Amino acid sequence: MRRRRTLALAAACASLLAGGDAAGAPTDGNGRLDERVAMSISTAAVGQALADNAFIDHHGRPVTLAELRGKPLILPLIYTGCYHTCPLIAQSLLHAVAVARQTLPRDSFQVAVVGFEAGVDTPERMHAFAKSQGLDQPGWTFLSGSAAAIDALAHDVGFSFVRSPRGFDHVAQTTIVDAQGRVYWQVYGSDFKSSAVVEPLKQLVYGRPARFTEPSSWWDRLRLLCTVYDPTQDRYRFSYAIFVGILAGLLSLAGTAWFLVRNWLRLRAQQA
Repeated sequence: MRRRRTLALAAACASLLAGGDAAGAPTDGNGRLDERVAMSISTAAVGQALADNAFIDHHGRPVTLAELRGKPLILPLIYTGCYHTCPLIAQSLLHAVAVARQTLPRDSFQVAVVGFEAGVDTPERMHAFAKSQGLDQPGWTFLSGSAAAIDALAHDVGFSFVRSPRGFDHVAQTTIVDAQGRVYWQVYGSDFKSSAVVEPLKQLVYGRPARFTEPSSWWDRLRLLCTVYDPTQDRYRFSYAIFVGILAGLLSLAGTAWFLVRNWLRLRAQQA
């Protein structure tokens, strides 16, 4: 089951006019994606810096990957002709981003969805995909690119895909990139929990000595300590445990101080 989730077997028939296999994509003897090698490539990409390739966003504007540095970046690769796995990834990501927006400081991360079928995943198609999936929201960017740019990005993030009779076989992978443009984490599967995305984002937003990662207010710092993940509801909630601990500590200190003061007063009264 885990392997089936990890390896996205695209169900849609895609256009044969443009796009193809990722350069150097691992295949087995039957031309299918070699999952074991693909996963090895994916995990080995952690720590890899992304080259500054150029893309076009869903509004037709040129965007380079360097322009997306400065904040952690959620970077999934999909193709718009997919009618099964990629929409599932999109919906899992939509929920995870909504949870992250509630959990982390506002505008502390960004999302860029890349269409990997060059020549087919045009800005217009990416825009339509965003609208159909409810992803056309602030902080989301949808990118189209040339085959060379897509191959270069796929290489950098360790993403493998090969054309199949059903469209594409590809690793169901969402990459978390740090503020410096390096691969930080890989999230696998099409129906992942929000914590799979939020936890590495929390590490980047709060745990790195980058300029923007410092919590902007005492409330943000408090939320870091008091926000916990509830797996039963797949959401983060505010925990009052820290306040209970602080209150218990203060009461204990107050009790100790009162005991010492009372004994000191009693001793003084006896000596008088």
